[in-house]
Amino acid sequence: MDRRRNLMFTIQKAAAEDVLIIHQLAHQIYPPTYIDVLNQEQIDFMLENLYCISALKKSIHDGQEFYLLFDENRVAVGFMALVEKKSTSLLLRIEKLYLLPETQGKGCGTLLINFAANEALKRNITTLELNVNRGNKAYYFYLKQGFVVTQAVDIPYYKYILDDYIMRKDI
Repeated sequence: MDRRRNLMFTIQKAAAEDVLIIHQLAHQIYPPTYIDVLNQEQIDFMLENLYCISALKKSIHDGQEFYLLFDENRVAVGFMALVEKKSTSLLLRIEKLYLLPETQGKGCGTLLINFAANEALKRNITTLELNVNRGNKAYYFYLKQGFVVTQAVDIPYYKYILDDYIMRKDI
């Protein structure tokens, strides 16, 4: 419960049948999140490639665990996807973390980061990792959450280049 704002949020693991909710949220969240960073063609392409129903089902099948964030009225207001990765050590990656614009700034992002940290600790993992577009204002949020940049990467993705920071947080 966020006592400062008297709002209660709940996090629930998404099931395969929840992909429509994630799809709808992505289509509400992605455009305003990236309108100042990506052109409309790339936004449309990313939505179609990553957030169509079949792509979401494949992500779940391939091991991404989706979690939905619900407000006090049981309305979905955001989602996150986690996946365990082995690099030089075991870490829990936050593959996706998106909130409706009207929900941002209400402590929901922190709630999801803390949830991810608790999930990691349950699995004996002590590092969270994520990518964030270098032009995304969420970068500053992640810094405030204790993440540090470990690498700047340019990832070829079809005809686009994803210019990201890889960030990590020890927990």
